[in-house]
Amino acid sequence: MSSDENLVVEVNALAALLAEARKATERRFVGQHDVVEQVLAAILAGGHALLVGQPGLGKTMLVDTLATVLGLHSQRIQFTPDLMPADILGSEVLDARPDGSRAFRFIEGPVFTQLLMADEINRASPRTQSALLQAMQEREVTISGQHRPLGRPFHVLATQNPIEQEGTYPLPEAQLDRFLLQIDVGYPDRATEREILLTTTGLEEGEPHAVFAPETLLAAQRLIRQMPVGEAVVEAILDLVRAARPGATETAAFVNDALVWGPGPRAAQALMLVTRARAVLHGRFAPTLDDVVAMAPPVLRHRMALSFAARARGETLDAVIARLLAERVGHLRAA
Repeated sequence: MSSDENLVVEVNALAALLAEARKATERRFVGQHDVVEQVLAAILAGGHALLVGQPGLGKTMLVDTLATVLGLHSQRIQFTPDLMPADILGSEVLDARPDGSRAFRFIEGPVFTQLLMADEINRASPRTQSALLQAMQEREVTISGQHRPLGRPFHVLATQNPIEQEGTYPLPEAQLDRFLLQIDVGYPDRATEREILLTTTGLEEGEPHAVFAPETLLAAQRLIRQMPVGEAVVEAILDLVRAARPGATETAAFVNDALVWGPGPRAAQALMLVTRARAVLHGRFAPTLDDVVAMAPPVLRHRMALSFAARARGETLDAVIARLLAERVGHLRAA
């Protein structure tokens, strides 16, 4: 069997597993199909995701459910203003041995896991938030000069409440860029909310079951990176990301007035990976321009900032992204 035929077989097998994983997840996290798809795409791409939404929309339950479905060991950190870096990373303690000697012993913090839930991440101080920077990028932490690897795989799913800003610390751009996607969790429609009422207020609630194991997920992540990407999709990603940078030679005309900063090369890398992941989630062997359009908002919205003039006009980042997509990708889809 050729390598291409092997790839087709492996992608088919992964697509079947992902369909089961989505079904198991959505049995508890009802109706939010796009949110589940985007979180799974972020994890398949090997990245982290920031979930933004009002309280009570099930963000914590989603992360808890995914830990079970993906077969990952998970830890949860409730971020508060008094949380310290050592509460995340761990610390060294001085132990007394039976012979009277003393030695330092390292006690691992909750970051030493496979799926870390950082709940209300913007409530901790910048010093504590920065404790996650190295972990998210390098999958290791340095404590007392010693490099300590984290679990494999390692993913951070963080939550943020967009309406309670008093006593919070906005995430710096460097940390926002570590998140592969920013996923907005909105209110359900009436039919979905009815389904939620019926499925979650009875005596029994559906329990998730493990579909993946850590080794299976790592193999899936390697497979995603082997998938072919057509030239049209590559060019669309480059056109879109480069057009969103104010002051650059390829900037879209309206961007200089609308944005103060735009996405860097990491955004293009993220979009390339998650378009592949979305293609597999839909049972396809290669991404299309539709995947680029679907995944561009969660990839770009936290890597751009509106200008004062744009905010005064009532513009939104999603509206800017939609306009960029219409200008730089729309004509390719029409062709």
